[in-house]
Amino acid sequence: MDTSVDIISNKTGLEIAVIGISGCFPKAKNLEQFWQNLRDGVESIHFFADQELKDLGVDSALLANPNYVKAQGVVEGIDLFDASFFGISPREAEVMDPSMRFFLEHAWSALENASYSCEAYNKPIGVYAGANFSNYLFNIYSNSEIIASVGDKQIEKGISSAYFTTFPSYKLNLTGPSFTVQTTCSSSLIALHLACQSLLSGECDIALAGGVSISEAVGYLYQEGGIESPDGHCRAFDAKARGTVRGRGLGIVVLKRLEEAIADGDCIHAVIKGSAINNDGSDKVSYTAPSVNGQAKVIRDAQDMAGVEPETITYIEAHGTGTSLGDPVEIAALTQAFRTSKTQKKGFCAVGSVKTNIGHLDEAAGVAGLIKTVLALKHKQIPPSLNFEEPSPQIDFTNSPFYVNNALSEWKTNGIPRRAGVSSFGFGGTNAHVILEEAPVIKSSSPSRPWQLLLLSTKTSTALETATENLANHLQEHPDLNLADVAHTLQVGRWTLNHRRMVVCQNQEDAIEALRDPQRALTHYQEPCNRPVVFMFSGQGSQYVNMGRELYESETVFREQVDYCCELLKPQLGLDLRTVIYPSEQIAQEATQKLQQTAITQPALFVIEYALAKLWMAWGVRPEMMIGHSIGEYVAATLAGVFSLEDALAIVATRGKLMQQCKSGAMLSIGLPEKEVQQLLQQEVSLAASNAPSSCVVSGSTEAIEELQQELQQIGVSCRRLHTSHAFHSQMMEPIIENFVQFVQKFKLNLPKIPFVSNVTGTWITKAEATDPNYWAKHLRQPVRFCEGITELAKTPETLFLEVGPGRTLSTFVKQHQKEESLVLTSIRHPQQQESDVAFLLNSLGKLWLFGVKVDWSGFYTNERRHRIPLPTYPFERQRYWIEVNKNATLAMRQQQSMGKKPDIADWFYVPRWKESTPLELFQKEKSLEQKLCWLVFADTYGVGAEVGERLKQQNQDVIVVRISDKFAKLNDYAYVINPQQRNDYDTLLEALKKQNWTPRAIAHFWSVTPNDILSTQEQDEQTQHQFFEDCQYLGFWSLLFLSQALGKIDINNSLKLMVVTSNLYDVTGEDKLCPQKATILGACKVIPKEYSNINCCMIDSVIPSSNNLSVQKVLDCLLTEFIVQQSSNIVAYRGNRRWIQSFEPMRLEQSMADKSKLKERGVYLITGGLGGVGLTLAEHLAKSVQARLILVGRKSIPEKDNWQQWLATHDEQDTFSRILRKVQVLEALGAEVLVISADVANYEQMQSVITQSIEKFGQINGVIHAAGIAGGGVIQLKTQDIASKVLAPKTRGTIVLDQVFQNINLDFLVLCSSTSSILGEFGQVDYCAANAFLDVYANNAYKSGLLTVSIDWDTWQEVGMAVETVIPDTMKHVREEELEEGIMPQEGIDAFNRILGSSLPHIIVSTKEFQAVIERNNSFSYLEEGLALLKDKSDSTSFSKLSYPRPNLQNDYVEPRNEVEATIAKVWQNLLGIQDIGVYDNFFELGGDSLLQVQVRTKLREVLKQDLSLIDLFRYPTINSLANSLEQTNNKQPSHDMMANVNEKIADGKAQQRKRLQKIKALEKI
Repeated sequence: MDTSVDIISNKTGLEIAVIGISGCFPKAKNLEQFWQNLRDGVESIHFFADQELKDLGVDSALLANPNYVKAQGVVEGIDLFDASFFGISPREAEVMDPSMRFFLEHAWSALENASYSCEAYNKPIGVYAGANFSNYLFNIYSNSEIIASVGDKQIEKGISSAYFTTFPSYKLNLTGPSFTVQTTCSSSLIALHLACQSLLSGECDIALAGGVSISEAVGYLYQEGGIESPDGHCRAFDAKARGTVRGRGLGIVVLKRLEEAIADGDCIHAVIKGSAINNDGSDKVSYTAPSVNGQAKVIRDAQDMAGVEPETITYIEAHGTGTSLGDPVEIAALTQAFRTSKTQKKGFCAVGSVKTNIGHLDEAAGVAGLIKTVLALKHKQIPPSLNFEEPSPQIDFTNSPFYVNNALSEWKTNGIPRRAGVSSFGFGGTNAHVILEEAPVIKSSSPSRPWQLLLLSTKTSTALETATENLANHLQEHPDLNLADVAHTLQVGRWTLNHRRMVVCQNQEDAIEALRDPQRALTHYQEPCNRPVVFMFSGQGSQYVNMGRELYESETVFREQVDYCCELLKPQLGLDLRTVIYPSEQIAQEATQKLQQTAITQPALFVIEYALAKLWMAWGVRPEMMIGHSIGEYVAATLAGVFSLEDALAIVATRGKLMQQCKSGAMLSIGLPEKEVQQLLQQEVSLAASNAPSSCVVSGSTEAIEELQQELQQIGVSCRRLHTSHAFHSQMMEPIIENFVQFVQKFKLNLPKIPFVSNVTGTWITKAEATDPNYWAKHLRQPVRFCEGITELAKTPETLFLEVGPGRTLSTFVKQHQKEESLVLTSIRHPQQQESDVAFLLNSLGKLWLFGVKVDWSGFYTNERRHRIPLPTYPFERQRYWIEVNKNATLAMRQQQSMGKKPDIADWFYVPRWKESTPLELFQKEKSLEQKLCWLVFADTYGVGAEVGERLKQQNQDVIVVRISDKFAKLNDYAYVINPQQRNDYDTLLEALKKQNWTPRAIAHFWSVTPNDILSTQEQDEQTQHQFFEDCQYLGFWSLLFLSQALGKIDINNSLKLMVVTSNLYDVTGEDKLCPQKATILGACKVIPKEYSNINCCMIDSVIPSSNNLSVQKVLDCLLTEFIVQQSSNIVAYRGNRRWIQSFEPMRLEQSMADKSKLKERGVYLITGGLGGVGLTLAEHLAKSVQARLILVGRKSIPEKDNWQQWLATHDEQDTFSRILRKVQVLEALGAEVLVISADVANYEQMQSVITQSIEKFGQINGVIHAAGIAGGGVIQLKTQDIASKVLAPKTRGTIVLDQVFQNINLDFLVLCSSTSSILGEFGQVDYCAANAFLDVYANNAYKSGLLTVSIDWDTWQEVGMAVETVIPDTMKHVREEELEEGIMPQEGIDAFNRILGSSLPHIIVSTKEFQAVIERNNSFSYLEEGLALLKDKSDSTSFSKLSYPRPNLQNDYVEPRNEVEATIAKVWQNLLGIQDIGVYDNFFELGGDSLLQVQVRTKLREVLKQDLSLIDLFRYPTINSLANSLEQTNNKQPSHDMMANVNEKIADGKAQQRKRLQKIKALEKI
């Protein structure tokens, strides 16, 4: 809708409207104060006293320096921020740059000033801003403990200007482009230009543009020849000009395409006619010097885009830094730009500089000048440019178009719209110029309703009070405001928050009074919900003359529907129903009598209720469910589409006529339940309606009803005769039923589109009933089951009942029906209520909004022309969040918290080494465990485990032995058998032990022990080897996996020692026989303690001698010692009675090692996983270096080569196969011959076919790179055998298959691509770690046979490989991202590959970081805790910020801790969140907590409470009260003797509860 009278002259279609502004500047917290200061010529520079600067941390020596200028433009309150409003915890707020905080708040305020919120405006909103580098960074980095606690990533997010726009976009849900601009001084005006371009290109529909430069102001050190003034004054264009002064501030404007702003009724402050940007290039004296030509061109380009002549521009807001070089250049450039036109006029254009008022705001300077100019255009005044007395002798103002405006002047015009230019020029030469024009004259708003609905909402109750008072004051100060526009702005231009308030008022004065009257200002707290609305349509008896008359007069939708229906009813009724419903005063009495006639009543009620429903629906209040009372059900059916409106009117009119033809009767309301009423019914009396649990209506002949009434009165039962002429819903209606059915049969009945409840059945109407004319006959005769209907509707949670009809009859029934207070609203006042119909309806609409129902305000204002107007914005409740500079520290004191990537690839290589350890028996007396433990021994079939079990018994240990069998069985209380392959047997075993009241505290697992002589027998035929491999998996890897899953399900509160005894896994001496088939057990041993924090796992590898001699006894002695002596090694090896521990030594591989590579020119190389990232990377290297002939084997089946071009032409570039095909084409272009074959490396037949095809094509195969693998992911507790098997197969079974198919082929090398995870063990990677551990042991074993086999334990690759593909919990993804940043680049990986191939080592680790340090860090915490960045809580450190902030304004009241446990939890929360006085019912997440902080809470609570709790407990119990209760219940489950006997041990252990392990893991996966 065009709302403009005089749109704009010389319209180009490229105009952008400024529709909102927000900002703060020196000595001006808001724009009103800013304009007042500008108008009054206030120099808003603060001159510091020495003590002020000392308090701010300025060194005394610096203050004594005569060149130190103690002046700056200061923004007050930069340490303040409303963190809780944005859901930011106090600790996070502390490390946020004040510029980001201010920008976030002002972005919200700017949108509200423009009367927009993304909640109501669902088009893209962009954010463009210039931002500076703040000195707040030094505050943070002078406190090393804060860095350690918060982490670099969090600090970067809070400090880096890169996040200044994207963070508000996230917090405000703005979906348009969002980026920060940095061109120094011109940044904000460049941002504005880019925002305009984005609007014009359609990238966004609204844009926020501006700049921010907020930091602590402390003055500056003057330097001769610099940009800054020696005395703290800026004298732009003056003869005394010697520079500018620093200032701080922020400005944001909200932009929109002009045509749309006019159409949408926006408040247009000014119009951007055009803008331009450029760079000076090298056409100037120096890099930082200005350029006349560059500035002149950008000014002229902006004028050309605006389509305006320079002589029509009468004000220039100059860059105006007040420097002896910059000012003359700027005026010269302006003159050059203006003189390019034909005009030679002089002195017609004023110039000024806001820097003389507030200083140079750096990145916010441009937008400050722009906002000044917009305000000047709006007020039609040009503010004075300060400190100007005599023009600079280097500036020829006399012969230029310009003069300095040094006094407040009226901005005159000769009929041409006022226009101005705004310049901003950056260090480095990036220039911007904008042409502004005054806002067009807009048509005034149209008339509106006599009453208005004002809405307010905030995030806290206190803010709601402030917002209410602010609005009342604003209305008082601006009595000329259009109240309808005020209401409209509040409705469409604000976010809907939880604390809500509504007021219905008639005029400005009434609004002010209502806002300050608690009785009229209705308030409600409502969390977001999709509240279902039930339309209830009233029945006969609720009608009255003039029902909804004001609505008919003022609401177009209502009036149109009434008129349409009444016109249709004229032939049916023989009169205009409007003369009955809305009669003149002369015939009011006659109309009242007519309205009591059933033939008139029923159509009249239908018309009013239908029109009212259509009005509600036009306002966005749509029913999800409906119910009608008698005639009201016809309205519900019509809205549901069962009847067309025309048919419904005909049926209702006929129904009324037929009912009126019946014999007269009476109806009686009785205050009893239906069951009791039924017992009172006589032959001529029927139950007409069941309205409420104790409210029914009966009907029948007048005599029978009178008789029943007398009886009821005699026994004291409440009853009342209804004002009806007939006995509706009784047998007296039966004579008309047949005629009515015949009439209804003439019409087409449709299936209902909106569900409604039947009066006949009291439940949802069926399709068959709705479309059956006989149903509507029953409806006329049968009792109205309204009570049952409400019961059915009330089953839907949070339902709101809206009575759509006159009065409150149905609402009363619902309130009687519900035990709890229901949300019940009415639409039209009761006839006895003396209130405006419009006010009454708006009151209900406001309550709907209060209760969470979304309103369609565009429908509400149909046919009205409304404007959005500036109103008070959100009253942020700002608190202090500030980290003081640690004066005892400097930036150089910061210690690096993470290990860096080594620059020299030669230092990346490590090899495993075994070092002999001091025998444990030397420490046995001092360190052996004294208490009795319950040992669960999984005994092998060779007697080793059984013998150790016996010796444990001799050491006074409680032992139960578990052996291998076909199925589970309990042999006695100390012996069980299970089937290792049956997952459920492990559950059954632990349940059986639980029934014995026996809980294992230590587990010894011997099922991976095999004597040397037995081991030799397993290397015979292929079938035997396969069976031996499978047995090893079930007795090793799967056994531990199943066992840990079973342990995870039961309630074990204490630590558990898991001792895993294996044999022949490591070549310790260089002569040891190896058994790679068992190696997968290593993955379980290393990952189980990562995922189960109460399980400590130690693996002991040994060589079991063949015969039971003295050597065997020595092995048993050593094992027993490991079991009973405290030790910290996770992996131990025994060879004889000598104890060995594993280490990893650096092995420097120089670049020259690559010269010894085994690669051959035109060699043939097979790569499994050849279509994966690492495989293709190595393939490209082979193609480049030796023009290799390549066999790429992958699981993916790619198109036939003849179809490649068609595939590439018809598929996106990002398509997986398209990328592979292009990569293969690159290989061929590099000179390689490529054979791509789809095969499963773990399938012998498929791989045999691969070899056959390869030999047929190339004649030979020289080497194999086994890079096939599946990225693992998923914690043990949720790991299925099928999932793990798929991860294991390519590396385990696949390697065995490769060994088999290449038995008769002499390879130069076999490279196995393993991972450092085989050594480190990684959370959620048990199967992947196990598979890689197999490769390591296999390579060592194969190397002994003479084939050059090398297992490479790769560190993470940055762009390719399993680390990129691995699924890990969301909480750990940022850790993985950091690892990838320090990972191996593809070219680096190729270099490392060449060196390794030349080294001829069987097993080598590639780590970009110091590997021993990586291992130590990995073992110091669980992967989860370590990965979440320094989980050791540093909040007690003396240097850590000790500030605590007031408790946020929560919905619940503060309740202080009532016992020691609650007080302890509260203290931990308070320290970590930085909030004082946390109540026991306060929700952790509502306080700003998140999953990262939860981990720290867990760590701290385990430390101080000496009690176990899991992360799932912290999520499940988010309040102190619920968490404390949970901990108490856990304690109560412990037997008292156990608690007393083991209290010291529990304190020492502090291990996690296992009862809810499964739920915990699921929660972690979702965090």
